[in-house]
Amino acid sequence: MADGSNKWRLEFSGAAESAGEIVLEIAASHETPIEVKAVIDGNDGENHVARKVKRAIDRQAGRIVDAELDDGEDVLVKRHLFRQFSIRVVSNTVKGVRIRFDPE
Repeated sequence: MADGSNKWRLEFSGAAESAGEIVLEIAASHETPIEVKAVIDGNDGENHVARKVKRAIDRQAGRIVDAELDDGEDVLVKRHLFRQFSIRVVSNTVKGVRIRFDPE
């Protein structure tokens, strides 16, 4: 679990070697965490994976955070309502895709 920050960079690396799902949890203190699910196809490159995760964040957690693509394979997630929030991987069933979290 990543500690609280007002902005996170999610760095995706590696191409999808299998289809699967990436599930993230976004939580602000004293709020119910939101699960974000992104469906990934086999052979998606890191840029496609990042784009699908960004869209999933927009659709499923857009009321509390903003997401944008950066450098193709990175997703910046910024606070919308809260000062700080945490983000973590609940599960990743996509083989070959790695996710690194960096506070900004």
